[in-house]
Amino acid sequence: MDNLDGSDHYSKTTDEPTPSLLTIILDTHPAAWVLLSPTLPLSTALAHILVFINAHLACNNSNEVCIIAAHPHRAEFLYPSPPNTTPEPSTNGHEQGGAETSDNDDGVEGQDSANTYRPFRLIQRTLLHSLNNLLATTPPSSLQTPTVSLSGALTLALTYTNRLLTSLSATKTSTSSTSTTIDNNNPPSSTTGILNARILLVSLTGNLSAQYIPLTNAIFACSRLGIAISVAKISTSSPSPTKEEAHQPTTTTTAPQANANAEDATFLQQASDSTHGIYLPIHYPRGLLQYLMMAFLPDQATSPHLSAGIGEQGVDFRAACFCHRRVVDLGFVCS
Repeated sequence: MDNLDGSDHYSKTTDEPTPSLLTIILDTHPAAWVLLSPTLPLSTALAHILVFINAHLACNNSNEVCIIAAHPHRAEFLYPSPPNTTPEPSTNGHEQGGAETSDNDDGVEGQDSANTYRPFRLIQRTLLHSLNNLLATTPPSSLQTPTVSLSGALTLALTYTNRLLTSLSATKTSTSSTSTTIDNNNPPSSTTGILNARILLVSLTGNLSAQYIPLTNAIFACSRLGIAISVAKISTSSPSPTKEEAHQPTTTTTAPQANANAEDATFLQQASDSTHGIYLPIHYPRGLLQYLMMAFLPDQATSPHLSAGIGEQGVDFRAACFCHRRVVDLGFVCS
């Protein structure tokens, strides 16, 4: 019949970009944020992160986001909410349980709701609600711990990525049977060809030597799957104050030594180097939004060019002693 028809026939090809999953692991140690509050309060940091998330979702309609809190002694999902809580809408504006929610049940005025894109507002509501519950249920005894459960947060990120990959593979009618090979010289650009997954760690605390083994296992798993781990290391020791800040009274806190080893980023550097991510120390926390938009918003192919020169100081490849959990230059292993 095509020979009888004089019109041209074109085969429809799908050239849509691959969906991208951005998993943000947020360090929520209360003592660390108390030390950083004169420079960057937690509310301001959340506002910057929400703008960064909205920009990521606006790049592609099929992009996904996941937010995990790395807390003392535990790690929890901030978005999406766990299944045992009230179902929260996903990024496309529909609830995971299949029901719709009211636009005014989050306490936002009608005028403000009308001026906000609904998926953005739902993410903001879920994030703030989950974070408030997390901080409210934090016992005072856990504040004595100078570090957070980073290995647990990475494990949750890997499980959520695997869950999303499984659901996307089931919905694809035709998937490639070839497996993706990881090249050690070139950074991987896709996890399995149907999803670009990456992890962004916003870290304040240090002293991760006690989590050396589970953290190393999580790093190897991310490297195997082609998931890049990028680190935004926020320094709680602010630079020299301005003239206005010099005349303001300083506040002293009795927080524990959550920042005692904040500059100890040995394993975070190794995580970024092993997974072809970016390690970016942030010495001016007030410019967090600019750091996020310029260095971490682009994809894995463009980001290294925009952040050229970062990480040239070298990577600390020291390991942690299994007995004393201290970072050592020279160690002995059993043969």
